[in-house]
Amino acid sequence: MPEERLQKILSRAGAASRRKAEQLILEGRVAVNGALVVEMGSKADLDRDHIRVDGKLLHTPKRLAYIALHKPNNCVTTVTDPEGRPTVMDLLRGVKERVYPVGRLDYHSEGLLLLTNDGDLANAITSAATHLPKTYLVKINGTLTAQQEQAFREGLPIQGRRTAPAGLRLAHRAANPWYEVRLFEGRKNQIRLMFKHSGRLVEKLKRVKIGPLDLGSLKPGEFRYLSLAEVEQLRKAVRHSAVKHVGVKHTAVKHTAVKHTAVKHVSSGPRKR
Repeated sequence: MPEERLQKILSRAGAASRRKAEQLILEGRVAVNGALVVEMGSKADLDRDHIRVDGKLLHTPKRLAYIALHKPNNCVTTVTDPEGRPTVMDLLRGVKERVYPVGRLDYHSEGLLLLTNDGDLANAITSAATHLPKTYLVKINGTLTAQQEQAFREGLPIQGRRTAPAGLRLAHRAANPWYEVRLFEGRKNQIRLMFKHSGRLVEKLKRVKIGPLDLGSLKPGEFRYLSLAEVEQLRKAVRHSAVKHVGVKHTAVKHTAVKHTAVKHVSSGPRKR
């Protein structure tokens, strides 16, 4: 195997995401053939070289795994939590691959979360340059005016920076209505802050799509492995989104559903550690 950049090897082997791998290198936690590597751009060959992360020998993963999880409320999107709160990793009962969450969902939010040991795909999905759309169903405490809806679509000044154009559609009319929101960026607490800017509070927030990947019939705490077709569809969506700049004015979000393959290996419940 030809030499590759060290951070790419780490992410491909499932040791960390590409961004986290760079941090590990800079912190002096990666060694190649017994020598610490602290410079970016260093290359190695996983088949030939002995690469260790925090003293543990790195192995090529037996297979890449892609998992769709319905993250429940009151659960953190991290591998561990210093406060002892439940994490999404506790839900992956029977999963042998060492996978990591792609992006995040807030503690009080639920919905679709992708976990994988494919560092390249994870990095592409979370990259600010990709603009892969993510769709949410949001319940708020009151209906927006037409002017507020249009401002939401065009972008709002949040924490000193205007948000990118977003899709917005009234999904269910009620005193406390549900809106379908489509974002092309992933700033922390963005949806909650955007509605707060319009004088509304988010009561419930559920992510239902990541690009073409749909939450489907998964219940909170359940997960399933993606099919090869779904993985390829996701890769194509990432490539397409990366070259298509989001400069189009979004006036509505059409409610289109992605056809799912049969749910296989659906599981729920705490993971044994």
